[in-house]
Amino acid sequence: MTTPPLVLGPILRYVDETSAAVWVETRDRATVVVGAENGEWMARTFAVHGHHYALVHVDGLEPGSATAYSVKVNGVGVWPEPTSEFPSSVISTRQTGRRLRLSFGSCRTSVPHDKTGNRQHGVDALRAFAFQLLMDHSTGPDLLLFLGDQVYADSASEAMKEFIESRRDIKDPPGDELADYEEYSHLYKLAWSDEANRWLMSTVPIAMMFDDHDIRDDWNSSVSWKRDMERKPWWQGRIVAGLASYWVYQHLGNLSPGERNEDPIWRLIAAHPDEAELDLSAAIDAFADRSDKEPTSYRWSYCRDFDDVRLIVLDSRASRELDPERRAIIDAGETAWLDGKMRGEFRHVLLGTSLPFLLPTGLHHLEAWDEAISQGAWGSPAAWIGERLRRALDLEHWAAFQNSFRDVAGMLTEVADGKRGTPPQTVTILSGDVHYSYVSEVDRATGSRIIQAVCSPIRNPLPKWLRYFAALSSYEIPARLSARLARAANVPAPPIAWSRVKGPWFDNCLATLADTPAGLQLRWVSGIESPHDRRHPRVKEVVDIMVRPRAPARRDRLT
Repeated sequence: MTTPPLVLGPILRYVDETSAAVWVETRDRATVVVGAENGEWMARTFAVHGHHYALVHVDGLEPGSATAYSVKVNGVGVWPEPTSEFPSSVISTRQTGRRLRLSFGSCRTSVPHDKTGNRQHGVDALRAFAFQLLMDHSTGPDLLLFLGDQVYADSASEAMKEFIESRRDIKDPPGDELADYEEYSHLYKLAWSDEANRWLMSTVPIAMMFDDHDIRDDWNSSVSWKRDMERKPWWQGRIVAGLASYWVYQHLGNLSPGERNEDPIWRLIAAHPDEAELDLSAAIDAFADRSDKEPTSYRWSYCRDFDDVRLIVLDSRASRELDPERRAIIDAGETAWLDGKMRGEFRHVLLGTSLPFLLPTGLHHLEAWDEAISQGAWGSPAAWIGERLRRALDLEHWAAFQNSFRDVAGMLTEVADGKRGTPPQTVTILSGDVHYSYVSEVDRATGSRIIQAVCSPIRNPLPKWLRYFAALSSYEIPARLSARLARAANVPAPPIAWSRVKGPWFDNCLATLADTPAGLQLRWVSGIESPHDRRHPRVKEVVDIMVRPRAPARRDRLT
């Protein structure tokens, strides 16, 4: 089967009031043109390990406009596809004063949307969302934020295994896990080729952040984990390929035009003569290797302001400090950067972090206890057990990095108390990772509301036996027991208290946050099969919550 000229995309990435970035992967070296009624914009491809990419900067657009666009590769029209049931893709620019509508979620496996795939993995919530948008474009968000695990490098689907077996003996390490850039590129192709999701990503601005499975389960959970991985002969190739492909497929599009101009890899692209295609393979591999070995050399986090709503998307994986003496989920430089971005004077402050900051309290205390004993609070034998528990049960969220948890809790409360400028209506943390969804609220009588909203998975349901564990950790008696364990290991009490408001629920879901005059609306939808048409799933509302501004004289509750 002949590969078409357009391999992946177009994907609509950073969009502001007057410009947009359109990302594509092409089969060959090419000139890529994005065209609309009001003009054409062009970029030449750059190459990485035999693959070809372009990011087309579309500028001169009108604020608040909706511009239908097409894509040509070497002069041949490739998008929209002539046989597609979907309409032309559209660039919708921001309009000053328009209230933000943002969708978010995490954890999506790339398996077929047939009867077997839906039975084993559930209906893809993202695909159902695409068909809803097809019927009613007014429901579309200003931004779709993917908070990690958009690809699974350590858990191959049958299609991915077939590709790996066509290249190497799958019995040799790393087996059916990814080994190099070529395999990562195929994994992204499997993840982003579905026709409904491909159209969705071409017409809704997309932002992304990695989590562990984009590289490997428990990525950077501890210094012991890192040392064990570094002893594996295939690991260095894996981490280099993972970070290099992440920059190309996910991170590049997160950057504003100004941020791209400051990016060391993009500068190489921008400075290259137009007549020749730049091969970035060696440069981006060296960059990825350095980013892994020297995390302070590059920042994956980013910040976006949508009028009076600030969105901070935080890297809680690559920027970790794993030295037991300075252990932190974000290192000193990243902490200082976040500290500078956590400010009032916004109506809402949104913090996107793949890992939930506020876990169910029972799980929070368990992770804090495990960190303490792994660090030697109960001696060497207990430390060995603690490390094994950490990996087996994924006890490596914010609660397992108590220094960072306390630092950020202080930032959150200072913003909410008006110590960093006029307090916002809410400080809301958006997260994924745990394969269930819930809402928690910090217990406060005054100041801004501090909300934790989790949406996970988009399509990768939690096994039923783990659902019982997740639900149990939300209740009072298990929370008290794990709190006693934490105290016995000399873990100080958390500087804030919080309560479960809603959840957990275990559906495949996509969440949407809408800034409304009444407050911050949070809504989760899942996908369900249409009775006689499996190819066109519908959305079903799962939860709808309104976070109302706090009245001065009384404590409102979520409704």
